[in-house]
Amino acid sequence: MIHPLLAKVDHRPFPVPQSAWVMSQVWEKLLFAHWPVETSKLRDLIPRSLDIDEFDGTAWVGVVPFLMRDVHPRYTCVVPPLSNFLELNVRTYVTKNGIPGVYFFSLDCSNSFAVWTAKSFYYLPYFNATMSSRCNSDGVVTYESKRRESSAQFRASYKPTGPLFSPNADSLDRFLTERYCLYTTNKHGKLFRGVIHHHPWPLQPAEAEINVNTMTDATLNLKLPDCQPILHYSERLETIEWALVMVL
Repeated sequence: MIHPLLAKVDHRPFPVPQSAWVMSQVWEKLLFAHWPVETSKLRDLIPRSLDIDEFDGTAWVGVVPFLMRDVHPRYTCVVPPLSNFLELNVRTYVTKNGIPGVYFFSLDCSNSFAVWTAKSFYYLPYFNATMSSRCNSDGVVTYESKRRESSAQFRASYKPTGPLFSPNADSLDRFLTERYCLYTTNKHGKLFRGVIHHHPWPLQPAEAEINVNTMTDATLNLKLPDCQPILHYSERLETIEWALVMVL
């Protein structure tokens, strides 16, 4: 049976794999917060096998808090204690062989089993964190995260401020959000690509009060610029994922 998400694929920058997808996830109450960063400051933090993707000559770093829901491998059932948890990632954008994707500097997570699984099978830099999220009647999400192994913290309140919109094809909004794979390396330095599929992001403009954000300081020794980040909100997005494939 074909997954319903695969009925719409014409928006993707490259085709979905011919192999079977292996994982399903739902992402909820997500904030994209992005800052411009000089490309040269990121070059030594990213494998040389990847090209840093720029928009008008500038690289971007995103801090992205959200809720994970109904996470489960294909042919299995949702198990609420394991399938629902919080995640916060720090990321930038890269390309390989003309295929744009995400490179994660760190991913903090409230579920220790998910941390172990992602580190073991996806070679991703996951960290255990103490996290909380709540949404009030006005739609304001209050989100807190404190990494257990270091001083990396994030505390913010955010909400959507306008209707849904579809970014133009060549816009910064689309550049920062519409990514359909991730890149990562294993302990031997081999490069892998993990493909993701979903419908176009249901984006809304957003506002945020970020009280604490030491995510890049602790992980990368990188200070984000003292400017207002570019903000987007998404209420809910269904996704499917494929297993990692080595990239030559």
